[in-house]
Amino acid sequence: MEYTTKLLYQSNYWYNDGLGKARIRDMSGAIASLKKSLQYNRANVASMNLLGLVYYGRGDVVEALVEWIISKNFQPQDNIADYYISKMQETPGELEEINQAVKRYNQSLQYAAQNGEDLAIIQLKKAVAAHPSYMKAYQLLGFLYLHTEQLTSARQMLRSAYRLDTTNELTLRYIHELSEIRRERPVHVKREDRKDGQTVTYNLGNETIIQPVSTSFKENAGIHTIINIGIGVLMGVLVMWFLIMPAMNASRQRRLNEQTVAFSDQIESQKSQINALKTELDGFRSTSEATENAQATAASTQESYEAVLYIYYHYQARDMSNATMVEELLKVNPDSLGEQGRGQYDEMAGDLFPSMCEDLYSQSQANYEVANYDAAVTNLEMVMSIDEGYASGEAMLLLAHSYAGRGEQDQANLLYQKIVESYPDTQAAASAAEEMAAQQAAQEAAAQEAAGQASAAQDGTDG
Repeated sequence: MEYTTKLLYQSNYWYNDGLGKARIRDMSGAIASLKKSLQYNRANVASMNLLGLVYYGRGDVVEALVEWIISKNFQPQDNIADYYISKMQETPGELEEINQAVKRYNQSLQYAAQNGEDLAIIQLKKAVAAHPSYMKAYQLLGFLYLHTEQLTSARQMLRSAYRLDTTNELTLRYIHELSEIRRERPVHVKREDRKDGQTVTYNLGNETIIQPVSTSFKENAGIHTIINIGIGVLMGVLVMWFLIMPAMNASRQRRLNEQTVAFSDQIESQKSQINALKTELDGFRSTSEATENAQATAASTQESYEAVLYIYYHYQARDMSNATMVEELLKVNPDSLGEQGRGQYDEMAGDLFPSMCEDLYSQSQANYEVANYDAAVTNLEMVMSIDEGYASGEAMLLLAHSYAGRGEQDQANLLYQKIVESYPDTQAAASAAEEMAAQQAAQEAAAQEAAGQASAAQDGTDG
């Protein structure tokens, strides 16, 4: 009793710790604390419900629904999880929009892996517009902006992710990378002196400033003016003959070239847009099938969770027959279960399946001895669904004999062949090989007898 009290105390302690962290948007810390709470007491409904709220708060809606469904199975009545689930169901299109956002997030991961950052960014923008609390989408969008050096946009996306979860390790890492990039880009000022000493050029960031320097030019302004006028006249004549005339002759060709380049750019731009639209259209075409598959998977997961929790309740209470519990367990898809559900499934299967196989196999042997082949087949088929190789293939061998006993020789022969191939060097394989050899010998003997009868009949006709 004292040990149980300590477990409950630890579970409540970590629940309160998770609640305090959730209030300050420390979602990652809250998730860790609430999982510890459930490790000490897996029936702590308050921890399950709060964990679902924390998942929901940062956009992980599927994980939230799983926690609330498990909570309902532990406490079907007076459970606030009913309210959370009903609030989500009040808006018919909300779950569909969230599902589409998840699909766009997964599609953007594929685009990013194929160096299609622009298409990935488009999909992620749509995802966060439909699902504004989707933290994973903000994180990936911030990372892509960092990768494409759009630092202002990256800062906005990472701020949004930070507001949803202030201690998420991935978000903090991206923010650190952004700070490092900004720190490595200081403002440079460079001075360049012209060879003639007449100007000084400064580069300030992306701007260039040209400043004249003081000279003794003003002291000889008159002489310099006359010289400049002469030079200007000479330069004007030279420009007229060697620059302006050829330029006028080539003007039409230049305009034609510019138009050709402009048209080529437009064509390339339209091709890129068409390719992008085709890619997006293919994604839309596959959305319907993908959505149906996702809904079927989610339904199967929920049914498996509910079935395991239902059976586990009766398994602990010992108020249901082993045969009934085994039948229900065989309907469960264990691969769709989470860690907790798979642990409960394995616990029950490890206890119930071996004893059930032993009982059914014994009953089948008794049924076979009295030629009750239908009952033997029914029992042995359940053994096969639990453990196909039970008793080193002996159960499969007895099933083959039972099929043969009720006239289904083809089905029996398939099992004989499977035993020989799957369980070599066993007594069952040896017996199956003998049975097939006996059938082969009987067929050959029957063929020889038929051939002899046909020959005798032919001799009688000739005589």
